[in-house]
Amino acid sequence: MIGNERHGLIGIISNDLLSHGKLPLILLLAVLVSAVLVVVTTHQARWRTAEREQMILENDALDIEWRNLILEENSLGDHSRVERIASEKLQMQHVDPSQENIVVQP
Repeated sequence: MIGNERHGLIGIISNDLLSHGKLPLILLLAVLVSAVLVVVTTHQARWRTAEREQMILENDALDIEWRNLILEENSLGDHSRVERIASEKLQMQHVDPSQENIVVQP
């Protein structure tokens, strides 16, 4: 018999790796770190792509809002232009509330 000593399998494997297999252990750790970094990088790239798409949609919405505001500004400008022409050329003015007459039908 070899002896009455009990050695755990994990202890035997770790002793063997530390005494004879330092290079494979280092390479295994390097592969694992590399795999984790690939996963993290892929996740970040997908997250950035989704964020970029969201920003493009937000940019489109803001562009549409800006165009609507330009149209509103132009339409309000037309109103003030009409009001200016009416007051300057036609000598029109706003009615004073004391001069208003309200007609009610019985």
